[in-house]
Amino acid sequence: MSNLPIFDVAGSAMNAQSVRLSTIASNLANADSVSGNPDEVYRAKQPVFRAEGVPGDASLAGVNVVEVRESDDAPLKRYEPGHPLADAQGYVYAPAVDPVAQMVDLISASRSYQANVEVFNSAKELALSTLQMGR
Repeated sequence: MSNLPIFDVAGSAMNAQSVRLSTIASNLANADSVSGNPDEVYRAKQPVFRAEGVPGDASLAGVNVVEVRESDDAPLKRYEPGHPLADAQGYVYAPAVDPVAQMVDLISASRSYQANVEVFNSAKELALSTLQMGR
């Protein structure tokens, strides 16, 4: 915790967006994976955020990752009897991950992270300028 809570707020937001970026990367990396058992299919992950007050200033709120939830969407069932992982009926199961939606979410998370980096850098420059005023 710093003396300037803006650093705590921006830092918590960058941490949350970093978790979001990691889960999206995991979802995209596993989008093409398949299994012969629908219970063993990769499930898309998504972080759950919660606003939390910054100690010392109730008007400011940071963000915290409460949990990373797995999707409860049913896996996609494809008939591929020649696939080595196909079940007895010739089906393979793929995760219900939409790569286009994941890329949109990736762009959003990336821009949010960058915006918080800008907030952090602006606050740092303002703090340094304030300190220089005393010279």
